[in-house]
Formats: sequence, structure tokens, C-alpha cells
Amino acid sequence: MKTILAAIDLSDVTHLLIEATSKLARAMESKVFLLHIAAPEPTFVTYEPGPEHERQFRAKQLRVEHRDLQKLADEMEESGIKAEALMVPGATVAKLLEEADRLKADLMVMGSHGHGALYHLLVGSVTDGVIRKAECPVMVVPSRKE
Repeated sequence: MKTILAAIDLSDVTHLLIEATSKLARAMESKVFLLHIAAPEPTFVTYEPGPEHERQFRAKQLRVEHRDLQKLADEMEESGIKAEALMVPGATVAKLLEEADRLKADLMVMGSHGHGALYHLLVGSVTDGVIRKAECPVMVVPSRKE
């Protein structure tokens, strides 16, 4: 297993996901790609130019997300794991699958937020969408230990 793709959403599950991914990467001497799918800019979603303050606010959010993602990659590198941070905009499931294919990922590691059945029925689940369509194995890290 040469390449592990870790889907990072910068939520409270991230530290568990990093921990599990690091253990695998060390054991298998794999390179890790930390991938964060950023929400598209508001102007992209609506096809109309939004107020300047909205664009500035979103730009600031993206800089913070990128900084946090790069910090995670740097920490992995410092611990002896080859890691690279990637942040791409787009639809989450489609981009995760596209990047897994592009990077020739041998394994994808994702977190689960533990939402209930009603949430999945109404909103759906990124994890479910990826598991159904992924061409590589997917490991799901639960959000809570029971």
C-alpha cells in the first residue's frame, strides 16, 4: 500500500482520522495525501457576483482552512510520515472519488460523524456516497468510541 488518501473535513473527527491514518502509514510506509474539499465560492454557486464582503469572508475562510490542513501535513512530516496537503473546491463525493482516482489511492480513510438515520435520509452522507462508488478500499473512522 503506497498511497493513502485521508479525507479531512477539519471537524472534531479530524484528530481521530489523523491518528488512524498515521498508524497505517507508519506500518505500511505509505505516503499520505490529506485532502480537504472546500465549499465552492458563493459566486460560483449562484453564477452572480456577490457583495465584496462575502467574497472577502470566504477568502479568509479558505486561507484558514488551508493553513490548518497544511499544519496537519507538517505535523505528519515531522513524525516521519510522508504527507502532502491538498485542498480542492467542489462537490464533496465527486471530488473525493476524482482525487482518489487521480492519485491512484490504495486506500481512502474517512471519518464518520455518527448522524442518525433521519439525517442520512434527508441530507445523505458523504461517507455512504464514497463507499458506494469508490474503486479503492475505504476505511471509516467512527466519531465516538462506544
